[in-house]
Amino acid sequence: MRFRLTSLPALLLPGLLLLAGASASCARKTVSFNSRPDAAGLLATGPDTLTTTADTTAAPQTGDKRVALSKEQERAARAKERAGQRKPKKKKNIFLNEPIKKGYTKKGPKGKQQEVEIFYYLRTFRQPDPMALAVYYYNPRKRRIFKATAELDPATDKVMHGPYKKLRGGKVIETGYFANGTRHLRWEKFAPDGTLLSKIHYERGFPRDANVTYYDADRKQLKEVVPYYNGQLEGDYVRFLATGKREWEGQFENGKRVGEWINYWGFRNLKDRRHYVYSYGESGYEPEVKEPVLLREYNRNGVLIYEKDKLDNREKDGKK
Repeated sequence: MRFRLTSLPALLLPGLLLLAGASASCARKTVSFNSRPDAAGLLATGPDTLTTTADTTAAPQTGDKRVALSKEQERAARAKERAGQRKPKKKKNIFLNEPIKKGYTKKGPKGKQQEVEIFYYLRTFRQPDPMALAVYYYNPRKRRIFKATAELDPATDKVMHGPYKKLRGGKVIETGYFANGTRHLRWEKFAPDGTLLSKIHYERGFPRDANVTYYDADRKQLKEVVPYYNGQLEGDYVRFLATGKREWEGQFENGKRVGEWINYWGFRNLKDRRHYVYSYGESGYEPEVKEPVLLREYNRNGVLIYEKDKLDNREKDGKK
């Protein structure tokens, strides 16, 4: 059976149309990034995020959740930075389980002879041990450290407690510690060139190397404390009467009496009451003062009747 060529297109037309449709379908699946697929294509293949113009020409969009998280992170970073720059809180000063406060004093004009004391005292007042050899306190109004001669006043006196340092002309000349008003642990004195002059160990005011004597065999009633360092007198001295009252107190330095020496009346039923106050040299490294100077005198009632170059009522009091 023979076919004419003219009938071939008619026979191939359905196939060609099918191929054309297939080609058109393929063209929709491989469109360029700048084209927009028709609705039918979207339904047939699903949304393709790579085929939208916005993906290549517009800035990327961020959802609300990511923006909020980013701000939170930024705030957290700023807070962390501020915390790093913030000064840490100062720890409260504590010495021997007692809260203390820092203080300082200055004496003399600026220069090589100016003395500066840096120290600490109890935040909460506590009366020192009445049997302590020597008690020290700070008076904020007078801005000076004093050696106590009577019971301290809680309203005005600050009990020394903690590290102590004394400088002259910017150089350290004395260091040590106080414990409830008494000298404690190691105390050192230095020459201006830094040479160590003395080193004494204390235990709540008592020199470790002191010669201590008692009135009784049980060693409960003190008689005399004579301080020594390297075989010579150095430190606080005190002598008691048999009644337990003080008779004398003073200080040795480099084997010599220095500073104020106090003699007490020694009344049995009264607090230690001063009688005479004598003055020796300021330093044990200078020639010794052989005859002390009488600075003050008090009568039996504790009334000042004599003060050098200021007052003399001894005649009225029956002392002259």
